[in-house]
Amino acid sequence: MRKALVVGINNYPSAPLAGCINDASALGSTIEVNGDGSPNFDVRLITDIPTKAELKGKIKELFSGDAETVLFYFSGHGFFDELGGGFIVTPDYQANDEGVSMDEILNIANSSNAKNKIIILDCCHSGSFGSPQFSGGNTAQIGEGVSILTASKSDEVSIEVNGHGIFTNLLLDALQGGAADLRGHITPGSIYSYIDQALGPWDQRPVFKTNITRFTSIREINAQVPAETLRKLTEYFDSAESKYQLDPSFEFTNDPSIEHEYTEPYASEENVEIFKDLQKFAGVGLVVPVTEQHMYFAAINSKSCRLTALGYHYWRLVKEKRI
Repeated sequence: MRKALVVGINNYPSAPLAGCINDASALGSTIEVNGDGSPNFDVRLITDIPTKAELKGKIKELFSGDAETVLFYFSGHGFFDELGGGFIVTPDYQANDEGVSMDEILNIANSSNAKNKIIILDCCHSGSFGSPQFSGGNTAQIGEGVSILTASKSDEVSIEVNGHGIFTNLLLDALQGGAADLRGHITPGSIYSYIDQALGPWDQRPVFKTNITRFTSIREINAQVPAETLRKLTEYFDSAESKYQLDPSFEFTNDPSIEHEYTEPYASEENVEIFKDLQKFAGVGLVVPVTEQHMYFAAINSKSCRLTALGYHYWRLVKEKRI
């Protein structure tokens, strides 16, 4: 079971925001289903929740039970106090009681029986979440299975532009495929990498913290290369260093029935199918021709192809039966 609590607050009495509900609604509808339309997260969307007590109760409810994956997303105001640490602010805020403590949320997540716990914050000073220096090194330790992704560092604000947060705009792009690997998996780590590269060096900086042994997918889209095709990497390449020998029989246009110059051995149906797989691998950077610029010429000139560093990574995943 996968469940998500998605919160957006615009209605702050003295400091209203414009884009948080838009961001929360878009995020909720995106993670509710995978790219192929299959169910993903059971999403509970809450907007303009009025009090700290209500929000804290919803957070406790989210992390209760033993779900496989739980996700908490918040878009709204954030606050940092040098003595109290970070807070996600609720509309009933007042001096010395600004909202729900980030350390308290982390303690709730750390105590949860859920296998994977993902926390995403789009608010000012959100990078203080899970930073031991702000709580004496005790309450802010990140527990096993917890991943944290925040819009900005502890001393930075989170910027809104045209009714949307910059961070969440990039987060949505990442979830819609920008951060997907070749299998279509989108993880917290790949999302962070996508957002970090998309932001300029002078913009707010996202923060990523985690204590996991293996990433879980937040969302999946259609794979660039089907899993059954990726599994053939170990069939074509005995080892990471091996080369796959080609010849003209792998190129389907090298056929006497096609009116152009051709050479023996002529196209073989079996080899043509293998070559289609190898060309797919080459197209996504897993395989490169040896001493030729293109796979076509590697076949026509009886050269070979080999794995790239990325190809070796996926070759190893297949070998370890992780694909």
